[in-house]
Amino acid sequence: MNFEYFIARRIAVKSERTFSKLIVRIAIIGVMLSLAVMILSVAIIKGFKTEIQDKVRGYLGDVQITRYDLNNSFEHSPFVLDHETTTSLKQNPDVEYFYPFATKPAILSANDEIEGINFKGVDKSYNWDYIKKHIISGTIIDFSDSTAAMQELLISNYTANRLKLKTGDDFIMYFVQNQLRPRKFKIVGIYDIGVEDIDKSFVLGNLNIIKRLNNWKPNEIGGVEIRIKDFKKIRDVSAGIFENLPQNLRSFSIKENFPNIFTWLGLLDVNTKVLLILMLIVGVINMVTALLIMILERTNMIGMLKSFGASNWSIMQIFLYNAAYLIGIGLLLGNVLGLGLGFFQQATHIFTLNQSSYFLSYAPIELHFIDVLALNVVTVVVCLTVLVIPSLLISKVSPLKAIRFK
Repeated sequence: MNFEYFIARRIAVKSERTFSKLIVRIAIIGVMLSLAVMILSVAIIKGFKTEIQDKVRGYLGDVQITRYDLNNSFEHSPFVLDHETTTSLKQNPDVEYFYPFATKPAILSANDEIEGINFKGVDKSYNWDYIKKHIISGTIIDFSDSTAAMQELLISNYTANRLKLKTGDDFIMYFVQNQLRPRKFKIVGIYDIGVEDIDKSFVLGNLNIIKRLNNWKPNEIGGVEIRIKDFKKIRDVSAGIFENLPQNLRSFSIKENFPNIFTWLGLLDVNTKVLLILMLIVGVINMVTALLIMILERTNMIGMLKSFGASNWSIMQIFLYNAAYLIGIGLLLGNVLGLGLGFFQQATHIFTLNQSSYFLSYAPIELHFIDVLALNVVTVVVCLTVLVIPSLLISKVSPLKAIRFK
């Protein structure tokens, strides 16, 4: 049997010293809370970033293609998507789907209220999966009935509240041109994305409305929105799409379109790193304190072991085994607490947020096994590495003085 491990287990399990027991329990609690906070911090930040990205991506796509000109407004110049570009997008393994769109500034007038908006026109190829998840009233536009689809509209809950509108209501929208062009629409659905920059800026309607108002040709569009399979590759995929475009077209990613949101999300990573370092320091300090107290209380035992011929490293191993045992208990409890709270929040959404400030109505959780494993491994490695320093105090203990010490 391993001599060091045997002694370590005896003093860890059958210790009767009440003071060291108290310190050990405090150390275990410190490690437990530190690991639980780290697990929840990483899970919340990852969940938060994923949810916000999905909100923006779901409504505006990952990459947009528009005509290359000096037009900086939301109303893009028309172009025809040629066969080569269409084929290139279809054959691109990183592209999930794409669809045409166009936008046009408009003014909504209803119930003696007026609201400026951007009318976003889409056609039957538009992927409604994301919008369906966020519809709180009504349904989507029915493109199977071309006549009815010309009068149907989806608006955000933000706009509906501002104009005191509900599903089924009719109202007049004035499109901004040299002369205002009024059109009557019926609200078939109300959605709530939760990102104010999107909710207050857009309504969804039929692309053919914009084509008629602008006298475009049947095959002309304002742009193409592209959804890619792996958002982590967005920079490379966006660059690859741009390289294959004709000279009259340009492309830009959603990160370029909404730099403020994605810069803010990037700063969250810095906050997470700072929090992880602070929690790791808390756990290390607790374990260092506990180990020092255990060494001081076991001075007599250290002297006895040295007098029997035990080396400094052998005795250090005893206390490091003991510390590893305590860290293991702390990690076990920390995983139970952190993962338990994480799964509980996933199931109940009991911890809520102010959606107007955070774009989400609840604290999102995104747990990954690799993240939890990495946090456990790093905690063990850092703690045991740092604990080697206080264990060097053992080499300073004199056997003769230690045996006399009571």
